[in-house]
Amino acid sequence: MTAAGKATAVIAAAGSGERLGAGAPKALVEIAGRPILGWCLDAFADAHSVEAIVVAAPVAHEDAVEKLLPEGLAAEVVRGGPTRAESVQAAMAAVDGDVVAIHDAARPLVTAGLIDELVEALAARPEAAGVIAATPLTDTVKRAMEPRPADGPPSGGAAEVARTESRDHLWAAQTPQVFRADVLRAALAAGPDRIAAATDEATLVEEAGGTVLIHPSPAANLKVTTPHDLEVVGLLLAMRP
Repeated sequence: MTAAGKATAVIAAAGSGERLGAGAPKALVEIAGRPILGWCLDAFADAHSVEAIVVAAPVAHEDAVEKLLPEGLAAEVVRGGPTRAESVQAAMAAVDGDVVAIHDAARPLVTAGLIDELVEALAARPEAAGVIAATPLTDTVKRAMEPRPADGPPSGGAAEVARTESRDHLWAAQTPQVFRADVLRAALAAGPDRIAAATDEATLVEEAGGTVLIHPSPAANLKVTTPHDLEVVGLLLAMRP
């Protein structure tokens, strides 16, 4: 059982990184002199609120991930799945605790301070199912007439604006996302179609009726998706003391 104010970290690190074009699993791509995953593991190992770590590793790269695990902290590697949800489910099977902090390995700028703040925020609100890191949207938000394609420009060229949305209540969700483990397990038991449509664990918890809190996070907690992201995040990591 997890002690009060403590959490088990689950790091989703099984992504292929196709959009990154690095020819290797994203979590193992080097940035500022070490693998992306290594930076994440350092932050969770330094967080006072983390008592154990479970990493969902890329298939056939479990040994490489094992070598990155921090010493002096209970840590385990499980084989990740073909989707993020399946990777998180596999990792949750190894979690023995009441609180879990889910994190994308693609966010190497996460800090121990942010992790601790999130765990503390959930502990302070016993009625809540979870709390997520998020940053307020600062750009003007436009709704288009047609759905945005996953990649590339609209098929008909430039999209037509339907209306401008108010950003007053809008936040960009990040990770870590901290949940009560039993609530997250129940949410992950949703049907495969619902799980496939969810872009983060908070969505599943919300749809299951759980209250999810927002904790302000620095905009610099960037996610590495493209080569440009890799360059920007590498520069920021290199500037750390």
